[in-house]
Amino acid sequence: MNSDFGNDFYTVTDDDGKEYELEHLDSVEISGKQYMAFLPTDIDEDDEDYGMIILKIETDGDEEYLKTVDDETELEAVFEVFTQRLSDDEED
Repeated sequence: MNSDFGNDFYTVTDDDGKEYELEHLDSVEISGKQYMAFLPTDIDEDDEDYGMIILKIETDGDEEYLKTVDDETELEAVFEVFTQRLSDDEED
């Protein structure tokens, strides 16, 4: 993770072993669960796959890891919270 200036950057590895670098935008707790919003740094903004990535913080004993949000209803609710928070930040 690099946080010298601006946002933090995370390198995450998917189940197939492919690494992605993500820029951390915001974190939020909803109903006792922690979520993080990211933008991919390795995809052009004009690419159709470019957009906000939301991951949930899960714990396994003392270890924390990031996991995709598989439930569509949960994902939509969290997306709305992040969209509103980021919109509010831009207005300030």
